[in-house]
Amino acid sequence: MSEVIKIRKGLDINLVGEADKVIASWLDIERYALKPTDFVGLTPRLLVAGGDTVRAGTPLFCDKADERILFTSPVSGTVETIARGERRAVTHVVVKRHDAGIPVDFGAADPLRLSRQQVADKLLAAGAWPYLRQRPFGIVPNPGQEPKAIVVSGFDTAPLAPDYDLLLHGRGKDFQAGLDALTRLTSGPTYLCLNPTMNLSGVFRNSKRVEIKWFTGKHPAGNVGTQINRLCPINKGETVWFVGPQDVATIGNLFNTGHYNPQKLIAFAGQGVDSPCYLHVVSGVSIEPLAAEKVKAGNMRYISGNVLTGSNIGRDGYLGFYDNMVSVIPEGDNYEFMGWLAPGLKKLSFSHTFLSGILNSLNVKKKYSANTNLHGGRRALVQTGKMEQVFPFDIYPLQLLKACIIGDIEQMEALGIYEVEPEDFALCEFIDVSKTDMQQIIRQSLETLRNEC
Repeated sequence: MSEVIKIRKGLDINLVGEADKVIASWLDIERYALKPTDFVGLTPRLLVAGGDTVRAGTPLFCDKADERILFTSPVSGTVETIARGERRAVTHVVVKRHDAGIPVDFGAADPLRLSRQQVADKLLAAGAWPYLRQRPFGIVPNPGQEPKAIVVSGFDTAPLAPDYDLLLHGRGKDFQAGLDALTRLTSGPTYLCLNPTMNLSGVFRNSKRVEIKWFTGKHPAGNVGTQINRLCPINKGETVWFVGPQDVATIGNLFNTGHYNPQKLIAFAGQGVDSPCYLHVVSGVSIEPLAAEKVKAGNMRYISGNVLTGSNIGRDGYLGFYDNMVSVIPEGDNYEFMGWLAPGLKKLSFSHTFLSGILNSLNVKKKYSANTNLHGGRRALVQTGKMEQVFPFDIYPLQLLKACIIGDIEQMEALGIYEVEPEDFALCEFIDVSKTDMQQIIRQSLETLRNEC
């Protein structure tokens, strides 16, 4: 094992409702959706109409700015709904599945025997190119550009995060083919980041033609942004690409079989779930059938992703394109009378406002219940010195946030805006006594910079 990189700043949030290492039986779900809102900065151009018959791999829409980038149907079926939001912007395209359709055949191939252009062309044609994302900005990258590195984070430290080793169980051949494809896309290194405390199977340990890097520490040690910051910091004008492990396996399956098959294993977890477990699904699956079978009674919030960075999709929503879990927690609509005067033994308190903040330091394995209550209204941004304790970058988070708020582009660049994404400020937002929407502020600032470039 090479040198282990220790992330010393951060915070582990132990919540009730972690998924048991049990894989539930396959559920027969009819509806799947592809959502343009999952892709930063995307303006879609529709390629289908309601009632059209599609196969797995049939393009549903493309990027208006670069029509080579296609977004394809995850299943074979019929286009049932094209939903629109404000200004008639497309929010999601729903496909009702039927098993009669044969997936589009893109041809199997060994990526190591293909040129970079041939690998890129196959990914673009099958709709697998959007699995690649770029820092800065978190966008789908330009196929004509080459990154200085590609990073795959093989573990997750977020609350209730799934076990990535379990997610990839039995997919070693596809995962390796996916890594081989990624190595063809850059002349720089391809990193696979792992945690030595994981129960690692051969899928990760036997990975070839990549540089394996070891990380330990509290959350956000598993965030790809933290890993990029340690391995290949981003300067202005540079790009680093990143891909999720199950997405790597989907890419590898495309090369091994010639078919686009975005099946994945997800964690269905959270305090609102009866018997949290893992589920075999297809990307974009409808949440409502899962909720009807597995969620407790009561007013719940359905989050595609983890509770810090995920999207509120509602009971009738669909799994996000990049997400490996669904978190279900109670809505915070039960207010406590003078709750701030109570000792707060059951509340997670980083700032030691409640007694639990002291006791938690003695019992780090204690698990807490969580809901969506803000426990107070928004107020002026207060300098407490706590952000720096959970923000592992060599960046001043509060000063960068202030520069973003006032829109000072030169100051943002000087303070390292190109290295961060909203998820990197999720912990800062969680412990902030001011209830500031930091992730939204960072996203708006990055969009301003992207439009300026």
